[in-house]
Amino acid sequence: MALPYRSFGFQVLVGMVAGLALGLVARQIGAGPDGDLNWLATTLQTVGSIFVSLLKAIVPPLVFAAIVASIANLRALDNGARLAGQTLLWFAITALIAVIIGLAIGLIVQPGVGLSTAALAAKQPDSVGGWLDFLKGLVPGNSLALSGSTSVGANGTASTSIGFNILQLLVIAIAVGLATLKVGEKAEPFLAFVRSLLAVVRALLGWVIRMTPIGSAGLIGAAVATYGWDALARLGVFTGAIYLGLAIVLLIVYPTLLIAHGLKPLPFFAKAWPAIQLGFVSRSSVGTMPVTEAVTERLGVDKSYAAFAIPLASTTKMDGCASIYPALSAIFVAGFYGIPLSAVDYALIALVSVIGSAATAGLTGATVMLTLTLSTLGLPLEGAGLLLAIDPILDMGRTAVNVTGQVLVGVVVAKREGILDESAYYGERALVGA
Repeated sequence: MALPYRSFGFQVLVGMVAGLALGLVARQIGAGPDGDLNWLATTLQTVGSIFVSLLKAIVPPLVFAAIVASIANLRALDNGARLAGQTLLWFAITALIAVIIGLAIGLIVQPGVGLSTAALAAKQPDSVGGWLDFLKGLVPGNSLALSGSTSVGANGTASTSIGFNILQLLVIAIAVGLATLKVGEKAEPFLAFVRSLLAVVRALLGWVIRMTPIGSAGLIGAAVATYGWDALARLGVFTGAIYLGLAIVLLIVYPTLLIAHGLKPLPFFAKAWPAIQLGFVSRSSVGTMPVTEAVTERLGVDKSYAAFAIPLASTTKMDGCASIYPALSAIFVAGFYGIPLSAVDYALIALVSVIGSAATAGLTGATVMLTLTLSTLGLPLEGAGLLLAIDPILDMGRTAVNVTGQVLVGVVVAKREGILDESAYYGERALVGA
């Protein structure tokens, strides 16, 4: 029997508790000599930032190799096309349920009513999502899906950074994967390389994931030190509404769907817990993808199907970021500015949330999805600026629900299609690193 302290889940929990304690200490120390973060808060922020940067660095090759290999793996399944269709259908079903819950809570709680602009700073966010931009963003500008951005610092100095557009990379990977199916046997050498690349990238990511306890301490600590309870107090009703919606989806909707398919929820959460934990602290569905796929396989999902469903879900299946959050945020902004919403507006929120979830692309934050919803409804984009101060705190819970939903869909579809090994589902609990 493994000792508790050797368990990955136990180590992450210790890291989170340590981060909370260090964040509170940093909060008590106060600001630095120049009014900036003190040494402890800066250290925590640096540690957390390095951890997230390492995850992001591995994301591009991971997404490309995983999607291409997963599409190729569909050839090993007799009902590959049906599985793909069922997967997308259940993505939509669970997203619709989540957004309805978000709307219901928003209508009951009315989180934006009663707040004044004197209590909150309203500033339009730098990045804004729109349907035209979203559609244009699907088309890769180059074969590597590279994109550049320019920012101006406080001293007026402009800096340019180059990164990967994950949504475009997803489109490229899907196109390449479909092309390998078209080419057939001639694509085998290329697929062998892709599978080798995927194995190497997963090994690298495994090393990064082992740093999660340290990274979680930095991320949690930095959030507490930076935001404290002040931001939460000003937006306490909204924060509570978000986490209430997340809790309902996580603890009521998902277990109900499992029970409806003849599966007990406890084994599901026991084995999915490592992925849920990592999603919470990393705030990245894509960065959590290898652990998500591993726990999905441990739950008895066919390996070939899991290799297809999870990479796709990690970039497009966002019940927290793209369903509950934009629904409640739209109601919050409308209430804050005293703008009434009609039944058509609520239906539009649901439509945007279900269809536009790919805009979040599995990365930290949900600003694109939020501004996409607000611009579609014609609500003031400054409203998004009201919520950015507490976004990291909200994003932890959102990503945990995202990851749980990704595993759930894999299990549900596998059960419905008769490719779920229930002896593995109910087998002994296994944690990453245990």
